[in-house]
Amino acid sequence: MPELLIIFGSFVFVVIVILLFVILPLSFVVTKQATNKIIERFGKFVRVAQPGLSMKIPFIDSVAATIDLRLQQLNVLVESKTKDNVFVNIPVAVQFRPLPDRVREAYYSLSAPEEQIRAYVFDTIRTTLADLSLDEAYSNKDAIANDIEARLQRQMAQYGYQIQNTLVTDISPTDPRVRESMNRINAAQREREAASAEGEAVKIRAIKSAEAEAETKRLQGVGVASQRKAIVEGLAEQYQVLRAIGIDESPEQLLMMTQYFDTLRDIGTQSRSNTIFVPSNAGGLASSQDEIRNTLLAIHAQEGAPLAPQQPQRQHPQQ
Repeated sequence: MPELLIIFGSFVFVVIVILLFVILPLSFVVTKQATNKIIERFGKFVRVAQPGLSMKIPFIDSVAATIDLRLQQLNVLVESKTKDNVFVNIPVAVQFRPLPDRVREAYYSLSAPEEQIRAYVFDTIRTTLADLSLDEAYSNKDAIANDIEARLQRQMAQYGYQIQNTLVTDISPTDPRVRESMNRINAAQREREAASAEGEAVKIRAIKSAEAEAETKRLQGVGVASQRKAIVEGLAEQYQVLRAIGIDESPEQLLMMTQYFDTLRDIGTQSRSNTIFVPSNAGGLASSQDEIRNTLLAIHAQEGAPLAPQQPQRQHPQQ
């Protein structure tokens, strides 16, 4: 009898150990960070297990699902037609996640949330593009994304989902010929803009050059006027000096001779002066010399100096 008790006791101990090894793992729920678990009891919702270690009744409570709370992205490619009958492909990226405080609604309200989001995206894009041309669709790409995001936020919020962001990454015509024509149009537009900018630059350079030339001529005029004023003042001063020393009759002739010889000196000293204009007739040069000589003789006569014997004029052979 004692042996039977010992055997029975050993059997009971083994059974208890086995039950502990089987039941204990079924009594605990380990939930990872950024996830929640749905706990059901005989198919009925009981609670949401938060990250960490929690208890449940083994063989009665069960983990129905694990809900990922991290941000997820759904890529949707929509083919639709614009108002000007151009078929385009629009890839849309929708970023969403279940709300942490509404995990129950997110799990039990929708069986396939990705398909629901996809349906809303298709419906919104096709409704929006029906009122836009291809060029308007390109220019209003952000507006289309905002319309999709606003509708998704309004519709998915009642199911416990948050729409974080909606991106329309591209609008591409399905026909490659349409794309090529658009590229040619853009290239022509860029060339027109470049030509306009280049023409504006040429215009600015021409205006600035004209302004600089005008300013240069103005300054040259001021310089010439100042030079002439100084010359006149110098001549007036020389005229007064000549009158002061007794030359009253014709001092202007002496001044003209002085200017004449100064001019000849300047012509001789300038390296670039290689042409002198003289009278074209045969006796013109001799006449100029005689005029200079007569002027000097008249000046000497007024001063009382004896006149130098006049040289006979050279007879030029007639042509």
